[in-house]
Amino acid sequence: MLQFLTNELLWWHWIIFGFILLILEIFTGTFIILGLGLGAIIVGVIDIILILSLNSKLLLWIIFSLIFITILFKFLKKTKQDSSGQSNYAIGVKGVVEEPIDAYGRGKVKFNQPILGNTIWHATAKEDIPILSNVRVVDVKGNLIEVKKYKKRI
Repeated sequence: MLQFLTNELLWWHWIIFGFILLILEIFTGTFIILGLGLGAIIVGVIDIILILSLNSKLLLWIIFSLIFITILFKFLKKTKQDSSGQSNYAIGVKGVVEEPIDAYGRGKVKFNQPILGNTIWHATAKEDIPILSNVRVVDVKGNLIEVKKYKKRI
């Protein structure tokens, strides 16, 4: 069997195998098969120029596949989100207390810019915050935000 593969596995077999893998990638979307397919096509092109043994072709296929997979994952990976998912952009936004907040109680805060579509939010704090105090968002927990008092700098 190994003798058969060594004698009968030609350059165009590698290229067709690579294109089959690229077509399979359409149905999986993992980018791993894409790297394997690109590696096989490169081996086929190199085999046109240089006549290689089966071991050399397999070694080159592994090397090129790993290179392509590494490049694909490096440039196409998702950015990491810190902690609160879609609400991360709201942390640090400043607002004004509309309804006083008791320590570990609830009140209301109004923001100049909408946060997830609303300008007024129920808020909690670790300290008492009187009405019309300036606050900033320190955490988002579902439909409730945690705020902290801050002083405006003139």
